[in-house]
Amino acid sequence: MNLRPPLWRRLLRDHGMLLVLLGLGAYYSMVTVTAREPVGADAARQVARRIGRDAGPVFVVARASEEDIAFQTVLTALLGERGVPVAAWVSGEPRDARLALERLQQAGTRLGAVAATPEAARWTVVRDLSTRFPALGDPVVILPEARRWPTFLTRRNLMNIANQITVVAILGVGMTLVILTGGIDLSVGSLLALSAVGVTVLIRDVAGGVQAGNAALWACAAAGVALSAGVGCFSGLLVAGFRVPPFITTLAVMQVASGLAFILARGNSIYEVPDAFARLGRGTGWFGVPLAVWLMAGLYGVAHLLMTRTVLGRRIYAVGGNAEAARMSGVSVPSVLVFAYAFCGAMAGLAGVVQASQLQSGAPTYGQMYELYAIAAVVVGGASLSGGEGRVFGTLVGALIIAVIQNGMNLT
Repeated sequence: MNLRPPLWRRLLRDHGMLLVLLGLGAYYSMVTVTAREPVGADAARQVARRIGRDAGPVFVVARASEEDIAFQTVLTALLGERGVPVAAWVSGEPRDARLALERLQQAGTRLGAVAATPEAARWTVVRDLSTRFPALGDPVVILPEARRWPTFLTRRNLMNIANQITVVAILGVGMTLVILTGGIDLSVGSLLALSAVGVTVLIRDVAGGVQAGNAALWACAAAGVALSAGVGCFSGLLVAGFRVPPFITTLAVMQVASGLAFILARGNSIYEVPDAFARLGRGTGWFGVPLAVWLMAGLYGVAHLLMTRTVLGRRIYAVGGNAEAARMSGVSVPSVLVFAYAFCGAMAGLAGVVQASQLQSGAPTYGQMYELYAIAAVVVGGASLSGGEGRVFGTLVGALIIAVIQNGMNLT
């Protein structure tokens, strides 16, 4: 007799929250469909395909924005490769376009086409070109064609969601281990602020401020993480050694860490950090994905291996499921608890470094309410507050669900 539950029930049990995330993504994709015009290099490639080789001299006009300059640069290069002459190009204001057209008219040029971005095509000098400059002929104005596409699924919006969850998701890695042991850590938001303040104070007072080198920045960041890990280890010692309830312990540590952050920063924000410090929080890595997102993905991969492929991971689940049974089986319960809280503190410290890098400053007010977001991500991801049940990647799904709901509500 087959006692296994049906496939659909197993999918709901094991991947229910992932299905919820996919459902939310599908819903917000449907309700945010709008007509969108391609920009930059994509717009240039589309316009280049619509200009024939025998179109005659082309006048390229765009604004001075970064995307429009990319449109003008790529389009000019593509037309040159195909042998289509470019009479002139402009990346600026309507006045610049008018001056360029006047020069073309004085030179006796007859245009075959005008390639423009949608914004530049609305300029009066472009709309009334045939009337104002009859000597230039009657060129065809070619614009990028609009396409219907969900705003939710644009690269910019997806990267925005990824950036939004980075700090909370990193906090969630450590919080997952603590909750799996049957505990809770309310101090992670304050530890985040303490780490952010600690690393920026060290950069300002020890590493040379805005002149700090890369090696010094790495050392200061490591010190910030170590500081938070040490406070987390202290919380674990109180919980494991003195049997103080985790809620009370971490609530007290939250107040202490917040006070230390205010004392270190003297109640002010700290901005004396070099531009290179912002690379971790704002820089991009492979495929244009932010470095902070790659860091988050790497942490989740390591934590997943820790919890599923190591003895320590199995002991964490055992302690959360039944601490007394784990002790009788030879598991050092205090050591497991201290490790979980120290690891959670280290993740809070790393999240503080990332946030300080994103904002290029440190302040004792960072991280407020973040402990609740991290706990929510863990619980939404399927972990039990009683301990012993949950998965690391479930926390990532939970953080994504919260971020997608926030982002989708803003879009709609």
